[in-house]
Amino acid sequence: MSRRLVPQSTPTLASASDATFNFALVLPGRASSRHSQRAYFRWVDEFLVDVAALPSTRGQARLMRMSALPIAVLTRSLSAPQLRAWLGILAGHKQGKQSLSQAHAAICTLADLLAEAGWIDDFTPAAMHNVRIPRAEDGQRAGRWLSPEQIHQLMTAGRAIATSENQVLRNHLALAMLCTMALRREELSIMRWDDLSVQNQRAVLRVHGKGRKVASIDVPRIVVSALERWKHAVTAADHRDLASTPILRRLWKGGGVSKNGLSAEGIWLIVGEAADYAEIGHVAPHDLRRSVAGALHQAGIPIDKIARLLRHSNVAVTERYLNRLPQMNEGALLMSQVLGFDEGDLGAGAL
Repeated sequence: MSRRLVPQSTPTLASASDATFNFALVLPGRASSRHSQRAYFRWVDEFLVDVAALPSTRGQARLMRMSALPIAVLTRSLSAPQLRAWLGILAGHKQGKQSLSQAHAAICTLADLLAEAGWIDDFTPAAMHNVRIPRAEDGQRAGRWLSPEQIHQLMTAGRAIATSENQVLRNHLALAMLCTMALRREELSIMRWDDLSVQNQRAVLRVHGKGRKVASIDVPRIVVSALERWKHAVTAADHRDLASTPILRRLWKGGGVSKNGLSAEGIWLIVGEAADYAEIGHVAPHDLRRSVAGALHQAGIPIDKIARLLRHSNVAVTERYLNRLPQMNEGALLMSQVLGFDEGDLGAGAL
């Protein structure tokens, strides 16, 4: 099977039938951010599932697919009409404007790279770039803003859903970091032990954010304690020098600690399953980042400190972020008090 990236001559239909394309190898030249690369992999995988009926993949299996995309499937699937129809499906699933734009960019980038390698003609990606993105709600979904009490419930549930002691330790660490340090799930999934250090007698974590930005965050005591207990479990299973290895790990069915890191999708599952167990409704990892910002803002923490924690480029970004949170609008409640109404005025069984 040929995995030649750039053919020496123009590929023929016969040669394309068995050939594969290493999207993972060439994408960094077009999308340098690891977060963007992960997102593009996810959209390409979803496109192939919806359009070409390939099975869905995650984690290492997805990376392997992106390293060997079948040329024959791509040439059948990549076209302007197919892309237009797929974006329509995503819009029908209530994907927001940002998600649709990113999905469009991911598939068009794949088509561009295939054309550069000579596997498809130049007209196909040009036509795909001209596909208009369906109308959708601006920005991201509204999301959730959890109260401190709900955050406590979520963290407790994260331990309750565990089936082994190691899973208890790992789930507690993941949720403690998300719920106090306002991390993105992608940032958490790529963290290594050498990102932790002690600076001026303070535990500090180096965070690799969007656009190759790097920031340092003070680690709260609850996370330090969780890290120490988890590190003991990891060291017992992995006798290598841990410095360059992932902090969060996958677990085997019996609870053994794997050498492989926990994916961003794995973090999503922990949060979702804990929220279901706590019966607090659908919660995504980014909802916890939003909840940290909202709780700090409500507690009167200066916005510049919140901006520094969220690692926003400037305070104006943080202000827009906080403005998206549901604000209290008590006018109706106050008017009810002015009129002298109380709960006793509501007929029994009215709701």
